[in-house]
Amino acid sequence: MKLTPIIKILFLFLIVNQSVLSQELNVEKEKYTIENCVNHFELDKAIKTKVGYQYWFIDKNFIDGNTMKLSVVGPGLSTHPPHKHVEEEFFFIIEGTATFYLDGKTVTAGAYTSFYCPSNVEHGISNAGNTELKYLVLKKYEKK
Repeated sequence: MKLTPIIKILFLFLIVNQSVLSQELNVEKEKYTIENCVNHFELDKAIKTKVGYQYWFIDKNFIDGNTMKLSVVGPGLSTHPPHKHVEEEFFFIIEGTATFYLDGKTVTAGAYTSFYCPSNVEHGISNAGNTELKYLVLKKYEKK
């Protein structure tokens, strides 16, 4: 598995979010260190799912609810049926072919494609290929 592009994307995401949140929320820089701002993918720390696995690069407790997760889905499968929720989501296809469902319509696309789902709109993503589908999910959970 080639992780170099993933690491670059994640590192850029962390830097941008840290900068923006530090300015907007006046977060002290001491909270963020090189040790907790870099997350190298480790397969043994991935969470097994019914259709593959997921790996949290950024969980909702790290940066004010902002998250980044790698989802890996087997051929012909999906993580769950179409659904909706208050949080908007952004999907970025790293590898494989995905079918994206949004509000009654679908589109199929491959690597280096992004899909956006607005708040409270029914959506879903599934593996339309015969190899693993790997994609990033970016989402912000509201603080309770």
